[in-house]
Amino acid sequence: MNHSGETENQVNLCPAASEEEYYLECEKRWIFTVLMFVAGFYGAFTYSIRGGIFCNAQTANFVLFAMALGSARWTDALYYLVPMSAYLLGAVVSEAVPKPVKKTHIMRWDTLLILIEMIAVVFLGLLPESTPHQVSQVTINFICSMQYNTFRQAQGLAMSTTFCTNHLRQLGIAMVKNIRKGGDDEQDTKMAEHFKMLGVFVVGGIISTALCRQFLGKAIWVTLIPLSIVFADLLYADRKKEPDHIEQTPHGH
Repeated sequence: MNHSGETENQVNLCPAASEEEYYLECEKRWIFTVLMFVAGFYGAFTYSIRGGIFCNAQTANFVLFAMALGSARWTDALYYLVPMSAYLLGAVVSEAVPKPVKKTHIMRWDTLLILIEMIAVVFLGLLPESTPHQVSQVTINFICSMQYNTFRQAQGLAMSTTFCTNHLRQLGIAMVKNIRKGGDDEQDTKMAEHFKMLGVFVVGGIISTALCRQFLGKAIWVTLIPLSIVFADLLYADRKKEPDHIEQTPHGH
């Protein structure tokens, strides 16, 4: 269940002066940064103590699925259908549910997703170490799929919050454009943002690796701290800060 990621097209940044009133709270860059840290934690968690795999995306699973079919290993091929199906289900749910959720005027889907993620993290931390690794793998596949499909643009900048491929690509593009222009503020911003996302992913992985050695599966509960901060902020925005925008669709959707 290794991963590599699909990417989205880069979009132009809107004028800085209008960012605060134009973008929803769920589109703020610090939200994406925190979620990227959590994703790095998930990656190291599943690889170090949950089967030696990554669950943040699915490209490599398709490769392994094809290899299993090519080697006539039918059982292995069926096995890879499980995480792939979980990821597909996550995309379906995160695409179908937002409108009905927003119409309740209680909270946005983005906010509810973080709450669901927190519940899943509590569940994963409670699992005995003897539980089959597939339970953790499929759960994180499902979470990451919904998160990837939900959080798409951070204040006009196309981003992913579950894997690094897009950020590495966009960093390279911004570097070349910056050199060609002999220095450019917009490209400087893009370079800084994508580099930051790569950095926090690595930090999440480092902390996860260290904690998993000591606390095993319960180490994942550490992610409840950043997730709680994000959830509280988004819920406050839904109820107090921007209730009139609760049905507004985030950019990139």
